[in-house]
Amino acid sequence: MNAFPLAPGEVRTLVGDGAQRDLGAALAAALPAGGVLFLEGELGAGKTTLTQGLVAALGFTDTVTSPTYALMHVYPTPGGGVLHVDAYRVRDVAELFEMDLEALVEGSRVSVIEWGEGLYAEWPDAPVLRLEHVDTSGDERRITRLR
Repeated sequence: MNAFPLAPGEVRTLVGDGAQRDLGAALAAALPAGGVLFLEGELGAGKTTLTQGLVAALGFTDTVTSPTYALMHVYPTPGGGVLHVDAYRVRDVAELFEMDLEALVEGSRVSVIEWGEGLYAEWPDAPVLRLEHVDTSGDERRITRLR
């Protein structure tokens, strides 16, 4: 496990999807087995792109897509897999616990949770990253580690 690539409060500007995927790969190297990462930000800010880099770095070679409509995807990897949750359409976080989210997060898999603001208290040590568009072309994004 490597050091986390962003310190709390650090802001980084990334240009292009490749830079976001590279940061995702660095996050994969830094997150421990069973680690949780929260991503927040406007639609299209690159949360799934960042997750694609993370999942690929952990050994998943197929397509990674946003789980907005499915709520969650599990990607099998040699180290235990990646749980990718999108809570955008969830009205009450209790719905996620009814789907046994805690059991899915536990164990060796890494969990990436988008739009999970209502879950921060459940995993108080999990890093939170905010992604934002910087320019109107959508190619430049600002990543801020909130905690």
